[in-house]
Amino acid sequence: MSAVYISVLSDLEWIPISLTSRAFLQPCHKCQQASRGSSPPEVLRMPERGPGCRGSHDPSLVFAVTVIGITVLLLALKSKNVVKSRHITLQNSDTKYPLPLIEKEQISHNTRRFRFGLPSLDHALGLPVGNYVHLLAKIDGVVVVRAYTPVSSDDDLGFVDLIIKIYFKNVHPNHPEGGKMTQYLENMKIGDTILFQGPSGCLFYHGSGKFVFKPYKTSESETKLVHHLGMIAGGTGITPMLQLIRCITRKPSDKTMMSLIFANQTEEDILMRRELEEVARTHPTQFGLWYTLDRPPADWKYSSGFITEDMIKEHLPPPGKSTLILVCGPPPLIQTAAHPNLKKLGYTKDMIFTY
Repeated sequence: MSAVYISVLSDLEWIPISLTSRAFLQPCHKCQQASRGSSPPEVLRMPERGPGCRGSHDPSLVFAVTVIGITVLLLALKSKNVVKSRHITLQNSDTKYPLPLIEKEQISHNTRRFRFGLPSLDHALGLPVGNYVHLLAKIDGVVVVRAYTPVSSDDDLGFVDLIIKIYFKNVHPNHPEGGKMTQYLENMKIGDTILFQGPSGCLFYHGSGKFVFKPYKTSESETKLVHHLGMIAGGTGITPMLQLIRCITRKPSDKTMMSLIFANQTEEDILMRRELEEVARTHPTQFGLWYTLDRPPADWKYSSGFITEDMIKEHLPPPGKSTLILVCGPPPLIQTAAHPNLKKLGYTKDMIFTY
């Protein structure tokens, strides 16, 4: 679309405003004859009046176009400034960044949302979709490192959100000491800092079904175009899935299909249930949601127990060139349920990615 040059004075050149059209302002027929050939086709200039022209240019139209043009210009400049002002926190994946805890929300009896502040309100975390971060803390004299996927995105400026299940002491008989990092986070006070490091990961989502895999920094990238994305998640393994679900559904142009099997112990353990069911309601042809519980209530309408071969066959996309199955959860879910059953159904290694 050509730029239009506008001015309220006939003896001045028009001011260029992008995203406008020649159709906004047309000189009269006699003016066109007088000015024909006087300007290059890609630039409109105010024509000189032809013989007999009484000034058919409507001042109100000129004024309206001027206002519209200036508004468009100001909005474009504002948008440009917003992009310029966005700073990235994770500049170097080898650097550790101390970020303060600015908010903590109790989601369930053992799950919290931790919000950490970025260096300024103009900062984004700088995490590609598909990647995750590492948190580092010195606990009892030992540096403990854990990987987490934020549920916030780079559209959120000034903060990063993590949803984390707290593994308390004396709850699980096989882990009487509980989780070192999660209990450390639980005991953090507002204003306390913890080290973030990243981005990390070898999966990158570039939109419209395009996944890029890079196992190592020095390895060649492999690209896979996915039509239907299947997801198997257990517990807090939902967070990388939620990152992708949000990214895909926020863009109407992204038509990637998604199906999720979400495994938990009890109904109360289902994280982000309200959001997941809202996505299923508003995107019924794009997103399918299915649950399975170890200890379901009497009126439970979904599955119970471990993820089975039949469950995958019924609720996830079949094996194929444009199919990708993502798996994230505790080791028993991955090693005993997901991988063996996917293999039985004919899914090959290039169709499965495990976080």
